[in-house]
Amino acid sequence: MKSKILFTALLSMSLFACAQETPKAKQKKNNKSAKTETKNVKFANAVDPICHMKTESDMKDTAVYKNKTYGFCSSYCKDEFKKNPEKYVQK
Repeated sequence: MKSKILFTALLSMSLFACAQETPKAKQKKNNKSAKTETKNVKFANAVDPICHMKTESDMKDTAVYKNKTYGFCSSYCKDEFKKNPEKYVQK
């Protein structure tokens, strides 16, 4: 008899524990907008020297070489340029 009462008590406690909703974490809402302002820059190159795509004045991937800013369509092209910039710089 005691074992049935003990079993029932343990089962009831486990059911009550599972029935309680776990508290949800409150997340802070940031009211500031995540705008990233890019400056329009005049690049030394009109086309990406790696893949030959036309450069835009608001490109994010840039590299400075000999005080000139070069624009790239992707970080891959920028990284390739940085490996050997003399190969790609117009003379």
